[in-house]
Amino acid sequence: MGDVAGMSADLFGSFAESTCAALVISSNTLVANGNGCDFYISNLFYPLLLIAFGIIICLLVSIIAISCTDVEVEEKIESTLKIQLILSTILLIGAIYAVAYLSLPPNFQLRSTAKNIIDNRTPLHAFLCSLLGLVSGLIIAAYTEYVTSHSYSPVKELAKSCLSGAGANVTLGLALGYMSTAIPAIFIALTAYFANVWLGYYGIALAALGMLANLPLSLAIDGYGPISDNAGGIAEMSGLGEEVRARTDALDAAGNTTAAIGKGFAIGSAALVSLALYGGFLHNAGL
Repeated sequence: MGDVAGMSADLFGSFAESTCAALVISSNTLVANGNGCDFYISNLFYPLLLIAFGIIICLLVSIIAISCTDVEVEEKIESTLKIQLILSTILLIGAIYAVAYLSLPPNFQLRSTAKNIIDNRTPLHAFLCSLLGLVSGLIIAAYTEYVTSHSYSPVKELAKSCLSGAGANVTLGLALGYMSTAIPAIFIALTAYFANVWLGYYGIALAALGMLANLPLSLAIDGYGPISDNAGGIAEMSGLGEEVRARTDALDAAGNTTAAIGKGFAIGSAALVSLALYGGFLHNAGL
């Protein structure tokens, strides 16, 4: 019995060392550097903790927004929603930094093949990948607001072009639509490039999660658009007064912008996630 117990202890001991020394994430194998077995299952919790802290912070920001801000004039509708995104992004920077250092090993490497090794990685690299996605998402949202909001020059110029006829309106509208994709495409490409340099396909997945860290707020802002649009339709069909219609029109105009902001987050994160899934395909195909 003693020999059997010793054999089983050796067997499970070697199994524990192999499982906690290297685990597959995305298309890479994460290996902790150092002597002995210093890699734990908690080292895989960084993506989950990132999203969990994002939900908590978005709840806190929503409570602060409801308690501390009042929308008394039409001009404050969009700014109030925009402040929530900015505040959640600022708070998430600190949370992501803390989560990276709490969950990941202090020094690790990523291996996609025997020859392709990304060595001497630290939690800072994981934090930077997520930070890139988070900041890129905010920039995409800000630029989307600029090209879709009735408060800024692109939409105002497009509205003025209607006075010249349908041709000018269609031409300028098409040009504005093409221009609106430039900044998001550039920042998505830069995010994917630097995240891949730092942590391979795993870094791209972390960048996508960083962009989705304040998903509860971006989804709420996205849902604001159709809700306010439906409110305007109900007010019109029920024959309410001009004052009500003026307010629902202002809400509808802001809702069109917020819906575009939500779509910006969705498209940006989808582009990064598709790259990360491609890395998973490469790994499973053995390429």
